[in-house]
Amino acid sequence: MLEEFKSAFQRPNNAHVQLIMINVAVFLVMILVFVVSAASKNDFIFDALYKTVAIPPLFKDFIVRPWTLITYAFAHDWTGTLHILFNMLALYWFGKLLIEYLGNDKLIAVYVLGALTGAFLYLLMFNSIPFFNESAGVGLIGASAAVYAVMVACATLLPDYTFFLLFLGPVRIKYIAAFFIVGSFIGSVQENMGGNIAHLGGALMGFIYIKQLQAGVNWGGWIIAVIDAFKSIFSPKPKVKVTYRSAEAPKKSKTGEKASQAEIDAILDKISDRGYESLTKEEKEKLFNASKKN
Repeated sequence: MLEEFKSAFQRPNNAHVQLIMINVAVFLVMILVFVVSAASKNDFIFDALYKTVAIPPLFKDFIVRPWTLITYAFAHDWTGTLHILFNMLALYWFGKLLIEYLGNDKLIAVYVLGALTGAFLYLLMFNSIPFFNESAGVGLIGASAAVYAVMVACATLLPDYTFFLLFLGPVRIKYIAAFFIVGSFIGSVQENMGGNIAHLGGALMGFIYIKQLQAGVNWGGWIIAVIDAFKSIFSPKPKVKVTYRSAEAPKKSKTGEKASQAEIDAILDKISDRGYESLTKEEKEKLFNASKKN
């Protein structure tokens, strides 16, 4: 299982599976802590863990736990499996579709932005409207806001794309997204009002993100930059090699020189992962030169 977990993070265009595996891993840890806490009659252990990952409904509590803006989107209710099951199924279907058309980075950006927007709307409603403030619970937990963002992003990008659903047959994804949005809107004044408010926030971000992307603006660029910077901290540094140059000036490479097959493969992988706009000028030139027929 450990080897499969490692390989999932080494394969390209696999962000949807990676997100699912992180969610499932956190869910299993929470179950383990819950069972141990209950069996040892030390419920405070699990309560402390829950408070660490869930967003508290009140600003005065949230201020001392700002990291919960992210952690809540990777944790789920430990009392049942349906919550995480439906979230992960939707993330797999819609996430795979989004990666196919926009690449890994866009999926991660939509997921994180959806989680943040859902959390902000949740905090705003529960701290500004008395109706919600009076119904504040123990906190917000679950990836639903992020998943709604991915789902609506797909429906905005490819509204007529069709999924074949059990018992229903072919259904366009714009209708699937509309069904869940209406359901969350109705549920925003019912028992799980906090969760449904977060759903609506995530859905709104999914729509705005794609519209902005189509206009040439990538709202999620900073997220990928932060992730890359974080990865670079833990990635092994190459060993420094000492070389000696002769007095002769180095020869410059010829303009238009064709790149090797390995370079072309790396460029194509980058396009698949991050999109064509992520290429540098030099990489675009190499790709163009390689496409020329002799």
